[in-house]
Amino acid sequence: MSVVMLSGPIGSGKTTVARELVAISPAPLCYLEGDTLWPMFAKPHAGPRHERFRLLMRSMTAASVPLTRGGYEVLLDFSFPLDFLETARKILKEIPLDFVVLRPSLEVCEQRAAARAEGAISDYRAYRDFYAMFEGSARHEICDDEADAAALARRIREGIDRGDFRVKG
Repeated sequence: MSVVMLSGPIGSGKTTVARELVAISPAPLCYLEGDTLWPMFAKPHAGPRHERFRLLMRSMTAASVPLTRGGYEVLLDFSFPLDFLETARKILKEIPLDFVVLRPSLEVCEQRAAARAEGAISDYRAYRDFYAMFEGSARHEICDDEADAAALARRIREGIDRGDFRVKG
């Protein structure tokens, strides 16, 4: 069993693609969507949000360890930046890790973020530096403005099955 990190900037389509990926992936499978976990910080420290962001990434990754050891593939859906991979490898130890970055164009991410039914972002300028954090790992990136979520999920599933997205460890 392995951990699959589905990552990308805000508006990249991670959750939409993840739901399609869940539908076509073999059982047993666990799915953790990072955005649904933010409320666990019921009374957060007054410190910067990025500290909670890093803590949430470590917590999601650590939660996948007993699940994979229990025989599940685990799909983690969150904006894991590339610089988190070293930390993830340390947490997961011997557990195989696949890393997939959805990275459509900045314009597509801006449009999708503005069109969200919940948590719409009308001014994406503050997130442009965040968008840039997902650049630089061509082996793990899918940069496609045209494919629908189902097609992307099939492409990802096939790539996972072939080992295309495996993080060397």
